[in-house]
Amino acid sequence: MTGEIGKIGLAASAISIFTSIYIYFMHDGGNADLGIFVGLWAPTLILFTQEIDKLREA
Repeated sequence: MTGEIGKIGLAASAISIFTSIYIYFMHDGGNADLGIFVGLWAPTLILFTQEIDKLREA
């Protein structure tokens, strides 16, 4: 992940992880299902931005 888009994806992934932890434990007394769902966005964001970087290099 060396490109600009990759860095944005990594930041978005980190935000997703921290948001999922917040939702899991704090939001409305803790919502485990929603927290897990939001946490699953992290790898998707990283993979998606890596593919965009590959397309931009080509």
